Amino acid sequence: MKIWQKATDSSQEVEKFTIGKDPEFDQILAPFDVLGSMAHAKMLVQIGLLTQKENELLQKGLKEIYLEIEKGQFQIQPGVEDVHSQVEFLLTQRYGEVGKKLHSGRSRNDQVLVDLKLYYRTAIRELVHQTQALFELLIDLAERHKNDLMPGYTHTQLAMPSSFGLWFGSIAEGLAEDLALLKVAFDLSNKNPLGSAAGYGSSFPLDRTLTTKLLGFGDLHHNVINAQNSRGKTERTVAFAMAGLAATLNRLSTDCIQFMNQHFGFISFPDELTTGSSIMPHKKNPDVFELIRAKSNQIQAVPTTVTLLLTNSSTGYHRDLQLLKEEIFPAIESLSDCLTMSGFMLQSIRVKKGILSDPFYKHLFSVEEVNKLVIEGMPFRDAYKKVGFAIENGAFNPDQNSLHHVHEGSIGNLCLEEIQKKFTSLMHQFEFQPMNEAVERLLE
Repeated sequence: MKIWQKATDSSQEVEKFTIGKDPEFDQILAPFDVLGSMAHAKMLVQIGLLTQKENELLQKGLKEIYLEIEKGQFQIQPGVEDVHSQVEFLLTQRYGEVGKKLHSGRSRNDQVLVDLKLYYRTAIRELVHQTQALFELLIDLAERHKNDLMPGYTHTQLAMPSSFGLWFGSIAEGLAEDLALLKVAFDLSNKNPLGSAAGYGSSFPLDRTLTTKLLGFGDLHHNVINAQNSRGKTERTVAFAMAGLAATLNRLSTDCIQFMNQHFGFISFPDELTTGSSIMPHKKNPDVFELIRAKSNQIQAVPTTVTLLLTNSSTGYHRDLQLLKEEIFPAIESLSDCLTMSGFMLQSIRVKKGILSDPFYKHLFSVEEVNKLVIEGMPFRDAYKKVGFAIENGAFNPDQNSLHHVHEGSIGNLCLEEIQKKFTSLMHQFEFQPMNEAVERLLE
């Protein structure tokens, strides 16, 4: 039975095709559906569509369902179309006709929109906290290894001296920039669409400002059509924000895979964090980083898929939008796992000392020697040629123990404090407290 069903039901083939994987994703949305209904019921009292006694029954029933969800006791039963229907059927079954009043002034369109917005902003909050933990670890590693030199590469060829501190710091600052993209996604997710109904509003005098406050949203989508059109736009924005983070993790994992290779040997990890071979006893494979690399590439593909799903969409709701969940929900879980495992691995990273003292790396210091000659008064082009000729003639013997990099962001001046301030400033821009407090009030 469906809440919209009339005399004629859909064929089983149509039903199976149109429902798709929605039930499994609706389980994820279940707690947010309940929260949205709690706020909606409170608003219906204010506009006279529910009595206070009816609201008390609904709040009691909704809290019971929320607790069942937390305990893993909530399931969408066979034959029930979605989480919205399941919640309504349970309320009606347990508390009678009042359960049928809850949908007044709502459409499933704005109901699922609210669920998604609440879910996305919660998921972003968790991703932000995971990013913060990884960032702080990277800053600590950068400080700890700021004097440990390593080769820098361009075109995957030996280029100039670098340091592990500079490398760790580069990933950390990259995460700070990724945080800015997450902030844009959070702001769009933190707007209330409830009251837009099917996308054209309602003849009921709905108090949309009240539900915005009750759910702790930072703002509301004022125009009801735009509220409906935000579905898809929100997912696309979230997808691009996740892709930014994934790209940073992809570079980190690729570097780690390369630096672990025996031909490099710059870093290593305890044996229990690597995997072996079925026939080669010496193997210590970087499987975790290889999977982070692969998963982060999958995540970076999501914006393209989402964009194509939205192509040629006219104003209003379309069933195409249902498929967005199949892309976004797994990507959120995957990105969360990648952030967690990146931090887990880096906690045990071992850095090789004294790499650049090996004569093999002497050509890395060519720019240092050119710059010394320039400081002594020689024109840059002449200095470049002199050092170049020395290299060609096998007469290049630089001092591999002396580096003088002092400008901002260089080996000798990592600017970790400035990067930390940048990250902290962005963290303070996320308005997590109002949403957290709103949820607590609803569940009191």
